[in-house]
Amino acid sequence: MGRNYTVEQKEGFTRYYNEKGPVIGTADAPVIEEDGFIFKDLERTGELIPYEDWRLDDDTRAKDLASRLSIEEIAGLMMYSPHQMVPAYPGGPFTATYDGKTFPESGKKPWEMSDQQKKFLEEDHVRHVLLMLFESAGTAARWNNEMQRYVEALPHGIPINFSSDPRHGAGSASAEYKSQAGQVSRWPEGLAMAATFSPEICRQYAEIVAKEYRALGITTALSPQIDLGTEPRWMRVEDTFGPDPELVTRMGRAYCDGLQTTEGSPDGWGTDSVCAMVKHWPGGGPCEGGRDAHYAYGKFAVYPGGCLEEHLKPFTEGAFHLDGPTGQASAVMPYYTVSWNVDQKDGQNVGNSYSHYLIHDLLREKYGYEGVICTDWGITGDPDPELDSFGSRCYGVEHLSEAERHLRIIENGVDQFGGNDKVAPILEAYRMGCEKYGEEAMRRRMEESAVRLLKNFFRCGLFENPYLDPQESEALVGCREHQEAGFAAQLKSVVMLKNHDALPMPAGKKVYIPDRFIKARKNFFRMPEPEKRMPGASREIVSEFYSWAETPEEADFALVFIESPLIDGYREGYQPISLQYRPYHAEEAREKSIAGGDFRESSDNRSYRGKWNQAANESDLDLVIDTKKRMGDKPVIVCVRVHNPMVFAELEPYADAIFAEFGVQQEAILNLVSGKAEPRGRLPVQMPADMKTVELHCEDRPFDLEPYTDSDGNRYDYGFGLGWKKMS
Repeated sequence: MGRNYTVEQKEGFTRYYNEKGPVIGTADAPVIEEDGFIFKDLERTGELIPYEDWRLDDDTRAKDLASRLSIEEIAGLMMYSPHQMVPAYPGGPFTATYDGKTFPESGKKPWEMSDQQKKFLEEDHVRHVLLMLFESAGTAARWNNEMQRYVEALPHGIPINFSSDPRHGAGSASAEYKSQAGQVSRWPEGLAMAATFSPEICRQYAEIVAKEYRALGITTALSPQIDLGTEPRWMRVEDTFGPDPELVTRMGRAYCDGLQTTEGSPDGWGTDSVCAMVKHWPGGGPCEGGRDAHYAYGKFAVYPGGCLEEHLKPFTEGAFHLDGPTGQASAVMPYYTVSWNVDQKDGQNVGNSYSHYLIHDLLREKYGYEGVICTDWGITGDPDPELDSFGSRCYGVEHLSEAERHLRIIENGVDQFGGNDKVAPILEAYRMGCEKYGEEAMRRRMEESAVRLLKNFFRCGLFENPYLDPQESEALVGCREHQEAGFAAQLKSVVMLKNHDALPMPAGKKVYIPDRFIKARKNFFRMPEPEKRMPGASREIVSEFYSWAETPEEADFALVFIESPLIDGYREGYQPISLQYRPYHAEEAREKSIAGGDFRESSDNRSYRGKWNQAANESDLDLVIDTKKRMGDKPVIVCVRVHNPMVFAELEPYADAIFAEFGVQQEAILNLVSGKAEPRGRLPVQMPADMKTVELHCEDRPFDLEPYTDSDGNRYDYGFGLGWKKMS
């Protein structure tokens, strides 16, 4: 047959363009020409073997390669790298060395590999790498090429599947430690996306995320988060699509379809695809009292309303039943939580990944999930001695050894250990499994996971061409078209709750914007965070719309930027997580907690009844009240960054207009204040009338709060929102 391809030399690699086949990119591996087409000779045999043949289906290729791997190589696939900083500067949370030196001392370019990266790729066989920070899109692309070139020269030539936590959110604050990248387009995420009530916008968002991720080398997204946000005090409710099972199901389905679908591909998979890892099975939302399971003091999910089936819907009817040709989300992550008294078979209250009932019986058998199951991060290590710590997530199996925990998870049907980059306990678990089941059976079980994991590499075309053109990446990531689409979505996510003829406020007026103050508190990692004083807004951004007034007296109106109450639910014991600014005394809380029990505690009662707490940013409320007093009859417009539903009764009487936003740029707010855009967002959650209704509600039940009714008679209920003239 004649030659059916052309060749192009690129920076550090070669591209072969097959006329009726994929592009082949190679830096180190030789190629094979067969039937006029080009294939990679990754095994260096000189003959085309099944996993190298892109004409075969992904399942056949994955099974062939899995059968060739050693147990050590399979164990490498089952691990994740630590968070990668590109480059890794000294003094940060995830440091590295370059030829034994710090990055500044080494003289290396930003995209060159660290000593640690070379080790975990070659010695530990890690092929799932978690990208956190990068200097620029061009740096990310060049680093991707360096890393892919390195592994292409290793046995089997298995490429790297780069992963990322969400990095496109427009809001700077978040309930979880997330990835950031200044060059990507900015979009509403979580509750902000839900406030648009538009699965179509969500799909557009995911499609653009997929384009930008692929240009950065990322092929797995650790998202979307499709937990039902039924518990208003939960710190991660802001990352959900809210409490409505129907909306969350539709949003999750649209998100996964947008990420995973390569248009024109018969099965939907291809070079534009990004694997979606949906989280967190079976739903992490109903944490008792709103305490989060990142921490042992918040490990229990409870179902006093009997609504487990509602929490499963976004998975079973959404992510596992997509409209697009890829069929189902390629991966799923169970949450840390102990789903209290859910196990109907063994009656065990253990972390979800340790539950044979939740993983094997429900997820694998009843609902027929065939994709990758990856644990949440850091659940296999030994517990910390202190309850108030960032570790200690081996809930219910603290008595087992680390290897025994790995074996139990593997037995349940889990394929991958999030946050584990140590191969020794996996290999020890394999040895123990061989003693228990026999070597043949244990090898077969390990290969099952290898096949599931490898299929996602083949689906995204990584074995054919993992290389990027840095110039193309720089031109695409965060391009004007993507930025404009993201900003338009932000505008549609902001909710106007109140307007007493204060809005819109014409451009050119003089505005007073007070500074803010937050008391010292513990951060996400449970480390002390000092008090903060900060400007209410950027003068540079505001100057594009209004002139700046130094005092309320000289201003035409005031614009007060604040956050919803910031409250910690554990400080030397259990305390109420309040949704109000002022000190709160929990007189209506449960006398006895639903769930409890920990080897570090003398009591299984986690009740906080009779205790009190107050917000670290109580001064935000004082700011509104003081500004209203000083402004007199002049309008006071309040913009609240809503992390959690909140009690507006404290705030609303002192505001002439109120915006609720769930993570947008300040430019979006100023566009709405000035009338350049009209508010169209609607509340994706209920805003409670008081803390009594919060204490009496069921953590797992949607829409069981009594909403706040404001001075105009408007109920701040799910779906409420104002436009300039009437309700949206």
